Amino acid sequence: MPRIASGAVPSPNIWNSPDVYELENRAVGPEGAVEAAMRAVRGWDGAAVLDIGCGSGFHLPGLAASAARVVGVEPHSGLAARAAARCAGLPNVAVRTGTAQALPVPDASVDVVTARWAYFFGPGCEPGLAELARVIRRGGAAFVVDLDGTRGAFGRWFRMSVPSYSPDAVERFWSRRGWERRDLDLRMSFASRADLEAVLRIEFTPEVARAAAGETDGLEIFYPNVLRWRLF
Repeated sequence: MPRIASGAVPSPNIWNSPDVYELENRAVGPEGAVEAAMRAVRGWDGAAVLDIGCGSGFHLPGLAASAARVVGVEPHSGLAARAAARCAGLPNVAVRTGTAQALPVPDASVDVVTARWAYFFGPGCEPGLAELARVIRRGGAAFVVDLDGTRGAFGRWFRMSVPSYSPDAVERFWSRRGWERRDLDLRMSFASRADLEAVLRIEFTPEVARAAAGETDGLEIFYPNVLRWRLF
């Protein structure tokens, strides 16, 4: 059985269905849109990068291609092992088991922090924000990529599946703390309907997933996201 780091916030989609979540990661595009938006704010060539909630390490090789070193932190030991195996041939990548609110890295040791669909969802993530301030060097930047629950069918399906989620409360949370934002018009593009419907099933309740599949023609889904960032 995998070990879960103390205090971890559950992530049922990837924790319970890592192979399907891999399909989801591969489906998200257009190619390089998230990276280009982050680089427009602060690049990471030659930098020390920390990826929080790295999961099975899908994004680590891309970051490592130009960063001096990359550390992936993941609370689920099984996923952390997958990430380490994925990056076994990359000498500038390390994977550690830990949480956003207790990062296993020294003070002022990283230049860029990224978190995609992991932990930093708004109210309640204050301990993780305090950790960001601890580990980022002066001149560094933190990036948070998350679903935009106010836009598109995907946002509507998410709100139906998680009725306690308040996009307005989330927006107020980040705005009060001085984070900036940019809309990201992403899409998911799948090789088959089976893959598309499998991803819907890990993201939404069974009833919403069935309705979403019925509303979706073809192999693509509009996937509205938000990039949030703060310079330190």
